[in-house]
Amino acid sequence: MDTVRIDKWLWAARFFKTRSLASDAVETGKVKLDGGRIKPARAVRVGDKLAIDNGSDEWEVRVLGISDKRGGAPVARLLYQETEGSVARRAAEHERRKLFHEPGADLKGRPTKRDRRQLGRFHDE
Repeated sequence: MDTVRIDKWLWAARFFKTRSLASDAVETGKVKLDGGRIKPARAVRVGDKLAIDNGSDEWEVRVLGISDKRGGAPVARLLYQETEGSVARRAAEHERRKLFHEPGADLKGRPTKRDRRQLGRFHDE
């Protein structure tokens, strides 16, 4: 196998939890191949340089292996090599998040009934 669809590869390399999330990210321009926008059916080859924004992190990787089957994390890690600049940028971002906790980062969707009660108690005081 020399090539595979980019959405399958992103899913197999564990950048996205589902293939449909990977496909949506490619369509919305969050995945770029050599700096340009692509479509989900675009074939990825060994040596391609990808810029990936999966929502929580931004990666710059070079493709080392091709797979369309999702394996464990150690196997997926062999499919790509992250650039040194990307590693440094993600480490700096991780450090920044550790030092400054975003107030709304823990909120996921609508508040639960318990959350609403706690908000009510806060407003009553």
